[in-house]
Amino acid sequence: MTGLGYTVPAAAAVLAVCAWELLFLRTGLFRRPAYWLTMLIVLVFQVPVDGWLTKLSAPVVIYASRQVTGLRGPWDIPVEDFLFGFALVTAALLAWERQGSPGAAGPGPGGRRGAAAGGRRQAERTESR
Repeated sequence: MTGLGYTVPAAAAVLAVCAWELLFLRTGLFRRPAYWLTMLIVLVFQVPVDGWLTKLSAPVVIYASRQVTGLRGPWDIPVEDFLFGFALVTAALLAWERQGSPGAAGPGPGGRRGAAAGGRRQAERTESR
């Protein structure tokens, strides 16, 4: 086992995505319960599908044994699949946060978050007079 083919890139992907969030984006994604709920939902679907694809009794996908650690989770899922899954979903959510999700109050006048909503409230007060 060298792990260079699958393990190292999987671990590097996790480290890169975590560094992207913690050092550059700083969206606070990892502190939100909704993020962890999302990851749980992903796992609920990942485990049966990935387990069916990688089960050792009748695999659809076969990994070169010298390219993975050999550590496997439920239904013989290689641990590297969980690492890549975490990195992929987290990167997509961070990109979504970076772009600003629809309906969220993004930077408004002066670059302040929530300023657009404050502007609407000001307009509503003016109209009601």
